[in-house]
Amino acid sequence: MSLDRTTGPFDGGAGEVSRGGGKSARRPTIAVTMGDPLGIGPEIVVKALADPALRRRARFVIYGMTEPIQYAAGKAEIEPFWRRVQHDSPLVETAVGPGAIVLDYDEFTTTGAPGEKPRATKAGGQASFRFVEDAIRDAKLPAGDPSRVDAIVTAPISKESWAMAGRGKYPGHTELLMTRFAVKRAGMMFVSPRLRVILATRHLPLMDVRNVLTIGRVFDPIDLGCQACEALGVARPRIAVCGLNPHAGEAGLFGDEEERLITPAIRAAQEAGIDARGPFPADTVFIDAVQGKFDLVVAMYHDQGLIPVKLLDWERAVNVTVGLPIPRTSPDHGTAFNIAGNNAASATSMQAAIELALELCSAPVSSPV
Repeated sequence: MSLDRTTGPFDGGAGEVSRGGGKSARRPTIAVTMGDPLGIGPEIVVKALADPALRRRARFVIYGMTEPIQYAAGKAEIEPFWRRVQHDSPLVETAVGPGAIVLDYDEFTTTGAPGEKPRATKAGGQASFRFVEDAIRDAKLPAGDPSRVDAIVTAPISKESWAMAGRGKYPGHTELLMTRFAVKRAGMMFVSPRLRVILATRHLPLMDVRNVLTIGRVFDPIDLGCQACEALGVARPRIAVCGLNPHAGEAGLFGDEEERLITPAIRAAQEAGIDARGPFPADTVFIDAVQGKFDLVVAMYHDQGLIPVKLLDWERAVNVTVGLPIPRTSPDHGTAFNIAGNNAASATSMQAAIELALELCSAPVSSPV
């Protein structure tokens, strides 16, 4: 378990050197990965970036495919606002200026049979995985490199598609990002207008949660979440920690994880100067957080934290990966294959993810975790 409080969750460079050359603290370069081409990713990317005021705040590089983006724009009656460049063209380094470009991966073919409904596919997994891989590659470039990006915003991928493409070792973006950036700690945090939540465990079967939970697995999200809140402007975050069991264990009657694991982690955080409290029953602590008594809630497992976030702020919640050397955000929903291609998807969460990435790019720079 680490008690090091000298490191921070982001080191994005604040856009000091933007892709295409030249210094511009006001114009970071944001990588936007299109997600699964058969999902709603192309649609929400187009709709979010159709706002010219948003595009003026940064340079946007869309890692994706022109064909589904054009289709989505046509269905939404949005005039093209992007420039297309083949992703492996030597022109890429000089192509990025104000506005948006699409790095086109047209070697991928993801079109299904006529009349076939969108679904998880191997081709979709191969394409969406490549988009993210290349965005990470560009985020790792040294400052001053014309191809460097300052933050990554990811549209939804299908975990099933990634598994079909042979990438099943990564349950999602978070695990891939942790591996590629070689970070020791990272957290999945959700930011919405009324609630902030960070998870102690992520994509695990519920039966496995108690077997992987440790003092360190509880301490790390408290620590990383505190730093992320500070980056978002909260001077001294008040952090509530959930129990794992009903009634937070009811003094050991319903389980001892609170006494053995969660309470020691809270004490360690307090010794490190963090205002952490709990463990609290999860069925009531979110009410206190929404009422303003806490700035962040640490949930022990996925649905414990995600149900209140999505219930309260489905369209404005943003997923943030804390602990990386650069900001990474995404909408809080999935590929929605059931409505893909019908111009029925809302881009509100995607736009909020882009706006939060811009905010984090301007946050004080700290060392990577």
